[in-house]
Amino acid sequence: MVGTLPAEVQNQPAPSIAVLSGDPTKEGSLFVLWIKTPAGFRVAPHWHPTDEHITAIRGKSCLGIGDRFDESACHDVPVGAYAFMPKGMHHFAMSKEENIGQVHGIGPFKVIWVSPEITPTKPDQER
Repeated sequence: MVGTLPAEVQNQPAPSIAVLSGDPTKEGSLFVLWIKTPAGFRVAPHWHPTDEHITAIRGKSCLGIGDRFDESACHDVPVGAYAFMPKGMHHFAMSKEENIGQVHGIGPFKVIWVSPEITPTKPDQER
């Protein structure tokens, strides 16, 4: 069996991304990623040109829909939960504690920032 355990997702600058299978850059490729983020990490509003499927693997996080980051509009995503973001839907996220989220879909997987000058931020960093 080939697999990856949460501890095997390398400690790189956040977000740490591990490709578990497929090639997220390749047209038509089914892919699976693990994305690890530290507590307080915010992902600014963005969208994808393909559907995004998200499963919470470890830790606490939240997801919101819209063009502006609004923590009060962020919905908790408990471990084991699944979320679907259809292509083109503007959304944002925040790690409430260190977490790992699994993202899968069909490539190419691209992130398009709603406001290109605002990208993922470290905990407590001004945006």
